[in-house]
Amino acid sequence: MAEFLSANDKRTCYCAHLTEEYIGKDVCVMGWVQRQRDLGALIFIDLRDRTGIVQLAFDDTTDREIFDKAFSCRAEYVVCAHGTVRYRGEGAINKNLPTGMLEVYVKEFKILSVAQTPPFEVNDNKKVKDETALKYRYVDLRRPELQRNIKMRHDIARIAREYYYENGFLEIETPMMIKPTPEGARDYIVPSRIHKGSFYALPQSPQIYKQLLMLSGFDRYIQLARCFRDEDLRADRQPEFTQIDLEMSFATQEDIMSMNEGFIKRAFKETLGVDIVTPMQRMTYNEAMNRYGSDKPDTRYGMEIIDISEAVKHSEFVVFKSALEMGGSVRGIVAKGAAATLTRKEIDKLTEHAKGIGAKGLAYVRWVDEAPNCSFAKFMSEDELRAIYETVGLERGDVLLICADKNKVVLPTLGALRQIVARKLDIIPTGVFNFLWITEFPFFEWNEETQHWDAMHHPFTMPLEECLPYLESDPGKVYARCYDMVLNGTELLSGSIRITDWQLQEKMFKALGLTPEEIDAKFGFLVEAYKYGAPPHGGSGMGLDRLAMVMTEADSLRDVIAFPKVQNASELMSKCPAPQDSTTLAELGIALLPEEK
Repeated sequence: MAEFLSANDKRTCYCAHLTEEYIGKDVCVMGWVQRQRDLGALIFIDLRDRTGIVQLAFDDTTDREIFDKAFSCRAEYVVCAHGTVRYRGEGAINKNLPTGMLEVYVKEFKILSVAQTPPFEVNDNKKVKDETALKYRYVDLRRPELQRNIKMRHDIARIAREYYYENGFLEIETPMMIKPTPEGARDYIVPSRIHKGSFYALPQSPQIYKQLLMLSGFDRYIQLARCFRDEDLRADRQPEFTQIDLEMSFATQEDIMSMNEGFIKRAFKETLGVDIVTPMQRMTYNEAMNRYGSDKPDTRYGMEIIDISEAVKHSEFVVFKSALEMGGSVRGIVAKGAAATLTRKEIDKLTEHAKGIGAKGLAYVRWVDEAPNCSFAKFMSEDELRAIYETVGLERGDVLLICADKNKVVLPTLGALRQIVARKLDIIPTGVFNFLWITEFPFFEWNEETQHWDAMHHPFTMPLEECLPYLESDPGKVYARCYDMVLNGTELLSGSIRITDWQLQEKMFKALGLTPEEIDAKFGFLVEAYKYGAPPHGGSGMGLDRLAMVMTEADSLRDVIAFPKVQNASELMSKCPAPQDSTTLAELGIALLPEEK
């Protein structure tokens, strides 16, 4: 039978906060039973709360009723214990616990909640299937690792608010139900009961509203904003997420980047004790793609992409020749000392992966014995092969992977293979935080499906001034005043300087293929606002969840979010999304189409 807390049951401290200073003092601790050990005349209970574990002790001097209660305790019972802190004794110290030198000799004891046998043991060593862990997420969240991760996320959020407040930012909330606007992903749509047939959208970001706040005179805005995107999930992506969102008026790109660097420096110092060097490294988009095949490169290891087009420009090998003739390139990556790990079978797997990205295949050189084993040797002369080996610095024990195609295929293919091979070779260092800024992104990217230009970031980004003449004549030459902060291969932040000239903004919309009617319907209020005095401004959105994931070295966003979604965007614990009854749908003016068979 569960007991109730009384006025005298006041928790005096958390379990892991007990230190030698408490020895001889009376305390009251509360939490969950991690385990109970019955040694006959002695019973020990490991009591757990969010800070850690402390041992409760019961012996033959303990009141019999209290002793019997302790005997009945099982894992995950919730209890309250009053007692005296005492030294365990030299032979009984547990060096694996911060509180391992002491215990609480219990004088009063209450069982506040009786627990059924949990679906899995609450510890960091127990391997549980994801489906089970997420179904019983409230139990899974008791694990010390997840408790630490959630605490880290809280600390990052706290530091963000403190830092930006100190720098003159005002925290202003923007609406959660907004007008649908194209921002790169599908919107989550909310039907209106009052305006039948009309819909709100959940914000992919507060983009338009924070720009309007700049026009309203709030020159420094900050918000820990909830954002929603209906897109395919992956380890670093959830349908709902939080970003540290800011905007600054009368600020340059360098001002905004420097402000964000200051926050990162403080967050890492206060939470991890790590000093981040600022200013952070800068790299243009083109340089990042050419060197790493990614606009969010992991620079903790080498294996950079090498252009060997010059070395093979006279080759008659049809794969290389055709790639160069169509304006592409021939490039490769060298995995040093990888010949033993990257067997022919492993290279075949990498080839299939490359094909999945869009490449036609991979050429390779694997140097195990005296002479290199080259997959295309019969199509090349000895001099041509030697030129390739010298260009890439190939040595015995190395593996060279080559891709030949258009650059839009070659670079991302080799960029992806670079990451896969690095993981296979286990050459990615841990505990290293390599930050860099990626700048000067292309403004537009060609959409093969729709056959028109899309904005790579969003249509409110200011182009580089020297690119303005190409806006209508050659959109592919237009680069943007935007910037991404990257950490160890993860994009943490994206931002840009905004367009504030309404005529230029209209030109941008037209370059994206929007008609005057579409511009007015989707963005008319924003264009109108620009006509009433818009200060120069820019901003950014930093992924709070992603930052916490990297700082805790977690494998997935699930490990830093209390109640995450799974691959199909459902939540296994509450079983959402769920169907609605016909009455609710009728009130909203919604009729469901029959499922296609």
